[in-house]
Amino acid sequence: MHKPSPDLPHFQTLQYQFAAHIRNPDVNAAPSDIEDRRMAIYRDLFFNNVEGFLSGNFPVLKQISSEAYWLNLARGFFEAHRCHTPYFLEIGEEFIDYVNNERESIDDDPAFLKELIHYEWVELALDASTVELPIGGVDANGDLLQGHPVQSPLAWLLSYQFPVHCIRPDFQPETPSDTPTFLIAYRNREDEVNFMEVNMVTGRLLYLLSEDEQLTGIDALTQIATEMNHPDHEQVVSGGLQTLEHLRSKGILLGTSI
Repeated sequence: MHKPSPDLPHFQTLQYQFAAHIRNPDVNAAPSDIEDRRMAIYRDLFFNNVEGFLSGNFPVLKQISSEAYWLNLARGFFEAHRCHTPYFLEIGEEFIDYVNNERESIDDDPAFLKELIHYEWVELALDASTVELPIGGVDANGDLLQGHPVQSPLAWLLSYQFPVHCIRPDFQPETPSDTPTFLIAYRNREDEVNFMEVNMVTGRLLYLLSEDEQLTGIDALTQIATEMNHPDHEQVVSGGLQTLEHLRSKGILLGTSI
């Protein structure tokens, strides 16, 4: 935390001293005229609040971590990171920024740390999103081959090097998988957040459709068949149609553009 200007009024200097001590009491002395018993209340209250929000945002990370590792991680964030939001719901995103861009890695870090915290954050981000599903411009029963399949703005295609959705105390891979893990995180019309694991072909299909709003389902699938050097394009299209219909049934695809 930066030092206050010597020209500040006395009460603001005290505020800086108070905040610096709350963040890191081992380094920064408390204001001299405040009883330590009272300061201890604030030290515990502020840190426990932040640690509680992190626990709620990243329950898997906390579950697989030792108490010492978890508290060290939370304490580092509390001491070093300058949050740029007043909203508690955005603390998780601030924590990700801290881990990715500010914190120095240590030997005890899981190899999948950065991917796991992103995966865990996605659920809260989708749950709290204020994005609304489009009412017009979509034919819910449209032909997914001949039209352009429209992806829900509350359906996110995710790609990870580690199978983050499988991580638990007895499964903590130390090296990336041979192939990426593709997940779709989505919030359905009942406002339930779900995750679906998909293969690379489905991931490629959604990517192509998101990149070109004029691309039809059949054109996207034909392109994929060409990329795969598949001998039977019709088989790819037929299987792809089943996939598209399944995605529509889950609310990941809303229909086709009008």
